[in-house]
Amino acid sequence: MIEEVFVDIKDRMNGAVESAKDGFASVRTGRANPALLQNLQVDYYGTPTPLPQLASVQNQDARSLLITPYDKGAMKDIEQAIRDMPNLGANPSNDGTVIRVTLPDLTEERRKEFVKIVKGRAEDARVAIRNVRRQGKDDLEALKSEIGEDEVARAEKELEAVTKQFIEQIDEALKRKEAELLEV
Repeated sequence: MIEEVFVDIKDRMNGAVESAKDGFASVRTGRANPALLQNLQVDYYGTPTPLPQLASVQNQDARSLLITPYDKGAMKDIEQAIRDMPNLGANPSNDGTVIRVTLPDLTEERRKEFVKIVKGRAEDARVAIRNVRRQGKDDLEALKSEIGEDEVARAEKELEAVTKQFIEQIDEALKRKEAELLEV
């Protein structure tokens, strides 16, 4: 029973860590990266659609992305979604078949702003992990009558260790992203 609770807890905590890493990838650094546009929703015939379903995104060079729409009719919608995207500051241009997005250089002030955004996402992930811990603790308390207080106390100590391990993973990913953002 305790093992089942821990499998669920670890899966959900791992999901929070992966979600934080995905969030970090969508914050731009000094280089162009297709992951910047991975979560972009395009209004495609009135329906919000993820950009990867509408077009392929590739690195053209260190500061620009090349977007090739599968449907040429979606070009205007894709361009508009990129223009409206917060924290990107890019102005897309198209030649009728592809869209080129050239990213402006990051200023020191902009880099620090991005670090704040990433720290906020890391804190959101830590809160999600603590919420999973709290719910896991409640699940363990519910098992107290079946397995005994000593087993629950041991499991709660293990739960704290698992929580600490996942929070350290988020902190490590944050440290890497912060170094990447501040790298000139």
